[in-house]
Amino acid sequence: MNDLWAELQKTDLPIILYGMGDGADKILAVLSRYGITVDDFFASDGFVRGQTFHGKQVLRYAQVCEKYDDFIVLLAFASALPQVMDNIYRIAAEHTLYVPDVPVVESALFCADFYREHKEEFDLARALFADERSREVFDQIICCKLTGALEPLKASECDPDEPWQSILHPQDYRFTCDLGAYTGDTAKELLSIAPQIRRIYALEPDRRNFAKLSVYAQSEPRVCALRIGAGECESTQSVRNDGGRGAGKGSGEAVRFAALDRLVDQKIDYIKFDVEGSEREALLGAREIISRDRPEMLVSLYHRSEDLYALPLLIHELRSDYRMYLRRFPYIPAWDLNLYCV
Repeated sequence: MNDLWAELQKTDLPIILYGMGDGADKILAVLSRYGITVDDFFASDGFVRGQTFHGKQVLRYAQVCEKYDDFIVLLAFASALPQVMDNIYRIAAEHTLYVPDVPVVESALFCADFYREHKEEFDLARALFADERSREVFDQIICCKLTGALEPLKASECDPDEPWQSILHPQDYRFTCDLGAYTGDTAKELLSIAPQIRRIYALEPDRRNFAKLSVYAQSEPRVCALRIGAGECESTQSVRNDGGRGAGKGSGEAVRFAALDRLVDQKIDYIKFDVEGSEREALLGAREIISRDRPEMLVSLYHRSEDLYALPLLIHELRSDYRMYLRRFPYIPAWDLNLYCV
């Protein structure tokens, strides 16, 4: 089975990278490993100001079209904004466009060799899903991760309201945990859906995000804001304080990490795990709550390449009676991929 990287090695068409920044650097590093050269870079018109990137002038899309008769576009940034995604699909209708999959957090590359090596685990995880739609999403995500194709990515989307309406039972929630609470946006959404909630324990290690979360918690007494990272055990870890939604471990300020089991001592009805690649450790740190309370859970599955199979298998090991559903919200690339456990 070939993957996008193998196909790019064989093409004679110019390869143009759409976007700059960290995502582009990650893709360029992989391309370099495969001996693949990028011919040019372009950005959305509003971001082109005569700058250079990796020694080349950043072009507008129209300039790329003038320079080359045909070319391949590699998307090098992420967005959930409808107008941005519409523009990506417009470009894809005019030229071949791929969405390379590089892990959000440093881990193995999701390539053909990786898939073959873990095929048995992928099959075991797929068998755990409770409905056919979850298995369809699983297959579509694997396809787009391997090929970079937009079609399976689009086909894997669902309405963000669907899990609340047809999978989860928010009317039963009283005490909940928001691990990776960001600025309080997900806590606010949860309270709008389940106004009978009495307490949300909101954990956020990033300093800038926590400052905004604290402001929200001051106006909403049901939210208990804790500047703590969710981990398997008590520790101190370095966290990047860049204020982004993707803020996570890295060179930065030392922050306390702790097991959720040690932080709360009451029955928990629901837990959201979106902790920038530390989902495995956070799940293990909540194993007593999971075993005792059987909370409904949302677990992000897109930060590491192995998350797609490893986290469902881990949850099944912690409690074999969970029903698991896989859903993904509109996003390019394959982010906002969530496992719902009920």
